[in-house]
Amino acid sequence: MKLSLVIIGDEILLGRVTDTNSGLLARTFAAKGWQINRIRTVADKRDDIRAAIEDSMDESDLVLTTGGLGPTRDDITKAVMTEIFGGTTVRDDAVTRNIEEIFADRRLKLNPLTLDQALVPSSCRVIQNRLGTAPIMWFEKDGKVLVAMPGVPYETRGMLTEVAAEIDRHFGCAGTILHREFTVTGISESALAQRLAAFEDSLPSFYKLAYLPNPGEIVLRLDADYTGRDGAADFDRHAAALKAAAGEYLVAEGKLTPAELVIHKLRANSLTIATAESCTGGNIAHLITAVAGCSDVMRGGIVAYSNDVKTAALGVPSDIIAAHGAVSEPVVAQMVAGACTLCGADCAVATSGIAGPGGGSADKPVGTVWMAARVGGRSETRLCHFGGDREAVIDRASAAALMLLAEMLG
Repeated sequence: MKLSLVIIGDEILLGRVTDTNSGLLARTFAAKGWQINRIRTVADKRDDIRAAIEDSMDESDLVLTTGGLGPTRDDITKAVMTEIFGGTTVRDDAVTRNIEEIFADRRLKLNPLTLDQALVPSSCRVIQNRLGTAPIMWFEKDGKVLVAMPGVPYETRGMLTEVAAEIDRHFGCAGTILHREFTVTGISESALAQRLAAFEDSLPSFYKLAYLPNPGEIVLRLDADYTGRDGAADFDRHAAALKAAAGEYLVAEGKLTPAELVIHKLRANSLTIATAESCTGGNIAHLITAVAGCSDVMRGGIVAYSNDVKTAALGVPSDIIAAHGAVSEPVVAQMVAGACTLCGADCAVATSGIAGPGGGSADKPVGTVWMAARVGGRSETRLCHFGGDREAVIDRASAAALMLLAEMLG
């Protein structure tokens, strides 16, 4: 069965807000066997919204929309839905109570404009949005379903399990798409494709291998459409063949970020970590602490951006900085040792480099990063040269430093 997505909002089209909802919805329903037919992004304009919804309804069994359900004048999705599906606007008492409870819990004053979000088309069935004031609306027409969801990613994400369960009950099984993911590192995407060419050639036509590159790693996703037949054993055989073909570059089964991989290895070895960052500006610590439950391994970190902080906090001798420069092997070696001492950690990573766009030289161009990792009393250093803008250099350096530590942890 086919699914189309309609993402509504001027802020998306203008690039002021990054659309994360479509990716979340596509991943969720593709895993359930839905064929993602099309993703449309439209402005907060009546004609654009209506055309996108009607075209999506024509070509798909299920349409999901996000956005355009707020209390301001540019939120016109409900009005368009009433035009398409009929009915009149009515006040839903359950939505009213939900809005009142949310404002009471947050100790906010409720205004009439927000309360009007309880006005919904009589042609819809409301799914209560427990995380926000905009109700989720379920419409049916000519055997097809449209579900209008809020645009706030937190609300869409938080209510998705409930909405997906309603869709499962209505449609039953959309198909049997088996999939598995593998995390690979230490090899370029093109080199990996060459390595896996024979494996890909051996796959049946209903299989697909996708390469999903991220900073410091590549995620391989193997999919197969076994709708109407039992393919579990056959799929396991092909997955095992993929693991064998990836060989020593395979670091984990499943999709793991570099930070998740490091945390997994730290826990397995009952070790803790600290960070000492210059050019990455605390990004490595952020990546680690973004993983829920990391407090059992994360001791702390320091952003030693200036040379005097490197000396005062991390114990990097000033004469070493003077002799070799802040972006050098001796400096990161001292930084990583100092981080372990300062934070009382078993392991650490450190970075010092030139993220750009300025500050480079002939000897040390923009993108030059020295990094170090330490496990117990053993340290390893690595010199990397990253392309891209400042953000790209920071992201790549952060991932590479974490992967260096992951390699040391075995």
